[in-house]
Amino acid sequence: MKLISWNIQWGRGVDGRVDLDRIVDRAHRLADFDVLCLQEVADGYPELPGHDGSDQFAALAQRLERFTAIAGVATDTSGGPRERRRFGNMLFSRLPVGTVMRHLLPWPNDPAVLSMQRVAIEATIDTDIGPLRVVTTHLEYYSATQRAAQVERLRELHREAVAQARHPRPGNASDGPFDHQPRAAATVWTGDFNFGPEAPEYARIQEPFDDSTPPLRDAWRQAHPNAPHVPTVGVFDKQQWPGPPSTFDFMFVSAGLESRVRALEVDMNTDASDHQPVMLELF
Repeated sequence: MKLISWNIQWGRGVDGRVDLDRIVDRAHRLADFDVLCLQEVADGYPELPGHDGSDQFAALAQRLERFTAIAGVATDTSGGPRERRRFGNMLFSRLPVGTVMRHLLPWPNDPAVLSMQRVAIEATIDTDIGPLRVVTTHLEYYSATQRAAQVERLRELHREAVAQARHPRPGNASDGPFDHQPRAAATVWTGDFNFGPEAPEYARIQEPFDDSTPPLRDAWRQAHPNAPHVPTVGVFDKQQWPGPPSTFDFMFVSAGLESRVRALEVDMNTDASDHQPVMLELF
């Protein structure tokens, strides 16, 4: 199974041009992916540089029509009479998708900085290695307080999902919405976490739980045990990121999946966004 995660900055490249065709083409060139996770998808924001205000959630779904398209809207505000402004993430899967959940993450008040509502998309996917829960998110950049709260919520969601996978509730199709659709215990977390490998949030997200919940592990360490992380943001875009490049985009896998990490690569040859796409292969 091949999974790509990419913060696409609403399709805006370093050349200032918004081009969703370029994004989709580059992802296909990187890998024959089974799952694609995108962050920073926009609808109704013409003030974003290069964006025409069109619905990118629909546009991307049209370009990936062979995939199940799952939108995770974080920000949903009025854009005028009968119009909405939406910003968030998307997950695409060509493998069968079971339970889908959209988790709005904590947004504690931090009036000193810019911030926005954040979301995590969770989808249990039927793969050749068994059911796999893929979670993609984009954590707060400006507020360390909010980012820390979001990490704690993600940890609790992982604990909850594992418990439900181990002890499934009753229910079948005749029970309507009470029908039991399982959440997988094994998981991959992807996205733009807006912290680096030296940050306390990076360590916290991988800390053991006080029960038998399997902890999360950075898949990079499995694929490249003796190599430092490759940067994923600010590689080409020096206007928005004038300092040294950073690593904000990770793949975390639950304990037990580490041995299935065949490859984890960062595409360092595209400037179609301010972030680089990351590809994980499991076997």
